[in-house]
Amino acid sequence: MAKTHTSEIQFKVELDENRIPEKISWNAEDGGIKNEQTKAIMLSVWDAKQKDTLRMDLWTKDMPVDEMKQFFHQTLVSMANTFERATDDQKMSATMRDFCAYFAEKLELIKK
Repeated sequence: MAKTHTSEIQFKVELDENRIPEKISWNAEDGGIKNEQTKAIMLSVWDAKQKDTLRMDLWTKDMPVDEMKQFFHQTLVSMANTFERATDDQKMSATMRDFCAYFAEKLELIKK
């Protein structure tokens, strides 16, 4: 039997009096991340019993809107890449990337 390893990823969210995130930090020691600050998290987990996605989206109140737009764009591109690796559906992945390019163009994220 193969020896297993457990890896942990932790998020710490500091909230203000209205329960709005002020600071977010995370640890992923196997990835060399130790108490790194971040301004946003998008986390999705698959509930196999309910056949549904559970989500947690958090961002600090000082996350600039222009950075949020860039964060969304990069997340969408990453999702297209992951979808292709997971399903080998190159046609739909290309369609997703086309949308990402359109998204970036409309938000003027791409410098000409």
